[in-house]
Amino acid sequence: MNNAKVLKQIIEQRRSIFPKDYSATEISQEILDEILHSVTFAPNHKRTRPWRFKLFRGEGKTKLASEMQAIYKATQPEQLFLEKKYNDIGFKINKADAIVSIVVNFSGMVPEWEEIAAVSMAVQNMYLSCTANNIGCYWSSPKIVDHLKESLTIEENQKCLGLFYMGNLK
Repeated sequence: MNNAKVLKQIIEQRRSIFPKDYSATEISQEILDEILHSVTFAPNHKRTRPWRFKLFRGEGKTKLASEMQAIYKATQPEQLFLEKKYNDIGFKINKADAIVSIVVNFSGMVPEWEEIAAVSMAVQNMYLSCTANNIGCYWSSPKIVDHLKESLTIEENQKCLGLFYMGNLK
């Protein structure tokens, strides 16, 4: 099969696949490295490389789940708090093998939309790399990521655009 056909097939197969469909097996470090390396090929104006990704696995992932559940509980008015949503936050994080925080760094050298577009293209590269390796993944952008500044060590010129969940398929 030629490269164009392979690429077309990967693009057509790319989907958001949610943690409920992930298996308990770990993603190999080699494949995870390949997925994370794919972001470096995203186009970015003036080579600002505006993506700032942080990988969460194991204990870090457990802490992220607890923190996000605590943020949800603290920021939700009592009458709007849903126990199911609270539990779902923990379930999704714990079911995924790896989670990457998606942060854009605004350099001031180019318009902000260009930096966001570059980060989005980097995430698309992760999506395509996951698809090629039969890894389920999806980009989630819950409002509570705005409160993760400290745990993600987000600076003033940065913004969290969400979380990228990954897991082997059942």
